[in-house]
Amino acid sequence: MRWTETLRTGLDAIRSHRLRSGLTTLGILIGIAAVILTVGLGLGSQRQVGASISSLGSNLLIVSPGSSTSEGVRGGFGSSTTLTVDDATALASEVAAPDIGAVAPVKSTSLSVTADDTNWTTSVVGTSEEWAQVRSRTLSAGSFFTEQDVTDQAAVAVLGSETATELFGTTSVVGRTVTINSIDFEVVGVLASAGTDSSTNLDDQVVAPLSTVANRVIGGTNKDSVSTIYIQAASEDQLSAAYQEAQALLLTLHGITDSDSADFSISSQQSLLSTATAVSRTLTVLLTGIAGLSLLVGGIGVMNIMLVSVSERTREIGLRKALGAPPGAIRRQFLVEATILGLAGGLLGAVLGILAARWLPDLLSTEIVVSPLAVGGSIAIAVLIGVVFGVYPATRAAKLAPIDALRSE
Repeated sequence: MRWTETLRTGLDAIRSHRLRSGLTTLGILIGIAAVILTVGLGLGSQRQVGASISSLGSNLLIVSPGSSTSEGVRGGFGSSTTLTVDDATALASEVAAPDIGAVAPVKSTSLSVTADDTNWTTSVVGTSEEWAQVRSRTLSAGSFFTEQDVTDQAAVAVLGSETATELFGTTSVVGRTVTINSIDFEVVGVLASAGTDSSTNLDDQVVAPLSTVANRVIGGTNKDSVSTIYIQAASEDQLSAAYQEAQALLLTLHGITDSDSADFSISSQQSLLSTATAVSRTLTVLLTGIAGLSLLVGGIGVMNIMLVSVSERTREIGLRKALGAPPGAIRRQFLVEATILGLAGGLLGAVLGILAARWLPDLLSTEIVVSPLAVGGSIAIAVLIGVVFGVYPATRAAKLAPIDALRSE
């Protein structure tokens, strides 16, 4: 029997039992769609995490203070006040740290900001004039404050786009005035929207000169302390060198000889991205494995329908073998039918998965990336399932004795 005849006969056999074949194909379809969506969610999550970390700035190192201890209770990293403005100044030295391109110390707190009769509680960030460069932020209106503003403790501020909208109902606010802790600040710029990072709404903040925030807004006995120091390496290739220079310099400034006893921590984008990607990849593998179970169920369905088909067509098999059909032709006939079911389920599942990947992001507010490799691999797996789970029924049919098959009722 020619392959074309085998294919035609297989299609006729499947069409003669449309409902049963459709239900078998449905099992594979659901499994394939689930695998495509699961892989897509994992890739989308990795892309979102990467974009979120990249929004922190380019070639970025983040220096955080160590932990504090109060009445025997240790706080987490960042709870102490071990970083100062002097540390930031030393890190900005081209002589001491030639691989560091720019430094932006940050002192932040949450305060109520007032504009006319409206108030809004937001994050007030005191920093240097290099903050916008280090954090890779741009302005949609106005300009950033200058080094002279920091020196003069000027009452000027740059608003996040969401903060401006909450206070004024618009982002066209350059020249307007906001009040923070009874001090009037002139709005000199508005930041372009940047979304959110892992824990902060980057569009909801007020950025002002560090000297102004430390001395005139927050005050207290720790005016020189900062909550974070952002370091931008001179280039991506110099990030590792910048890390080592920052660590060595801070250890020297703090009088610490053992790096394990450091009262600060330095993290990089690469380490954050690697950790987040590893977690996301592990979850993707786990969920893909769960989705793969439905493919196993679909494969069992293929085997079941083929065994039923062999039982129902025993006399047909006996007649064909009596007329001279070799066992290989019989085996090929049933393998073709199983392969067609697998291929149909794979193609329909791929279409469903791609359509769902385009529709679900609007519903779930998350990104789903359709991977061509996942789509092609899923279809190939579906065909393989048809072949593997069709081998036993096909072999069983091929081994039937002609006389026994013709005598069956």
